[in-house]
Amino acid sequence: MSYEFESLAVWQRACRVTCEVYKAMALCKDNVLKNQITRSALSIPSNIGEGEERETIKDMVRFYVIAKGSAGELVTQLYIGIKIGLIESSIGFSLIDEVKQITAMIVAIIKYKRSNISEI
Repeated sequence: MSYEFESLAVWQRACRVTCEVYKAMALCKDNVLKNQITRSALSIPSNIGEGEERETIKDMVRFYVIAKGSAGELVTQLYIGIKIGLIESSIGFSLIDEVKQITAMIVAIIKYKRSNISEI
């Protein structure tokens, strides 16, 4: 069984960046930061998928907003990981750039759904 959200570019990119975050954190010895960063990353595509499966547009938007918040959390944690030397700069900044692009996609989806759906 496949879900419609699997064809969404934003969900696909969020899944890819989550996999890249897991790879980048694989050897990290700081389990607290590693756990938090991977949870934040995993939350982005998870909330997009969950939102797309909701029955109302209002609920769907709420999950996109949560995904956007998780993206902000992830960017912050990546910056901290870079600053304290747990994430290599080139990898970290590449991930940050991708997350910011995903965030822009999420924002566009939120705006579209809010402006075109009278239900909200």
